[in-house]
Amino acid sequence: MLSNAALWLSSRLPQQCLACHAWVRGGPLCAACLACFAPTAQRRCTGCGLPLPDGYAGPHCGQCLRQPPPWQACHVWVDYGYPWADILTRWKLHPQPALARPIARWLRASPALARAVAQADVLVPIPLSAPRLRERGFNQAAQLARLLAPQKCQATALQRPRETASQRGLTRAARLRNLRRAFTVPVPALVQGLHVLLVDDVLTTGATLRGASRALLDAGAAAVSVLAVARTPQQ
Repeated sequence: MLSNAALWLSSRLPQQCLACHAWVRGGPLCAACLACFAPTAQRRCTGCGLPLPDGYAGPHCGQCLRQPPPWQACHVWVDYGYPWADILTRWKLHPQPALARPIARWLRASPALARAVAQADVLVPIPLSAPRLRERGFNQAAQLARLLAPQKCQATALQRPRETASQRGLTRAARLRNLRRAFTVPVPALVQGLHVLLVDDVLTTGATLRGASRALLDAGAAAVSVLAVARTPQQ
């Protein structure tokens, strides 16, 4: 894993914008592409993070009214599409951990997400299992939580003691079965009576966040909200 100094330096070296390929510092997008692809101010369901249709008055979509999630509110910055999907894939799978800094900067610039961070007592990232962490070298959710609010981050409050099969390609039901009892809270005092903001990079079916939220609530958290960089289309 890169040191803090290496991450700082790599974020300031000239690089090509991932959209238009112009040379830029502090990328990965130039100012013009960032403005072009910036998320619109669309209303999202506070349960699942999916966009709500125009004219829809309620805060929850029909699915979340029928099956409410265990969290209090869901906060999503952008839809999982071009160029954000490419940036997120480069961040965690290639891997390019220096991309965490511009991503955190974009999220802090969103008034709604900044308010969600400010209102939380602690930020808890979705953990990786020990084998996955060794393979990747870093936990992207923990990186993001530390950059968003270092004084509130509890990076070890939630743990994943066993490896689960990859979630990619699984149906929602299979994801829920795969993550059953996957998370633990070894020191409940870190979350008891607190409003926890659970942090992850991408929200797909919500199965990972549901399993983690239930573990935190079972450990005594007063409430859980979730924050994700991107939300995939309806699954």
